[in-house]
Amino acid sequence: MAVEKVFWEDPYLTELSATVTGVRGDDVTLDRTIFYAFSGGQESDAGSIGGCQVKEARKEGKEIVYTLETPHSLKTGDVVTVKIDWERRYSLMRLHFSAEIVLELMYQKYSPVEKIGAHISSRKARVDFGWVGSISRTFPVIAENLRSIVLADLSIRSAFDDMEKEQRYWEIPGFARVSCGGTHLKRTGEVGIVNLRRNNIGKGKERIEITLADPSVGL
Repeated sequence: MAVEKVFWEDPYLTELSATVTGVRGDDVTLDRTIFYAFSGGQESDAGSIGGCQVKEARKEGKEIVYTLETPHSLKTGDVVTVKIDWERRYSLMRLHFSAEIVLELMYQKYSPVEKIGAHISSRKARVDFGWVGSISRTFPVIAENLRSIVLADLSIRSAFDDMEKEQRYWEIPGFARVSCGGTHLKRTGEVGIVNLRRNNIGKGKERIEITLADPSVGL
């Protein structure tokens, strides 16, 4: 049975009790978790399992494998406390969703547009596009629409498209419904004020970099 991914049910939960289901050297698996693993460009959470710091979290099919800092003495069947770094998680959620809105606005306002990459860290988000010329010319439109969505403090729904395949989506009624398996905010107002920056990453390739104007909002 795959791990129960509690971070989808409650992305604001920072601690829970879980049972170790497997140990292979420094790698452990759990029956349930709030610890998100790198996926879809969103970096992993940071935190600990049973008091041991997690060095890496990775997906293997529907399972999540956690590599712990050595040494550890965990055994299959142990009941452990799983803790995540909330400051990092919340920054990831805010930057992730700001990038999602920027990408959707690009699709809506400048179609056809090609997304060629993305990455979300706790300090900065980026979305890369196949684009001729300076993508900063879109910023007045994108920034104003993003600001309106944030100020409207709209409700964000996150749920399964297909539970068996673990396919999920987020939705803002009247704006967009987008397939995504990340950890999502409850309301757009939580994004706060963000800054957009253009970065040319090669011929015909442009990057929009996103940073939080106030990283401490909501902490």
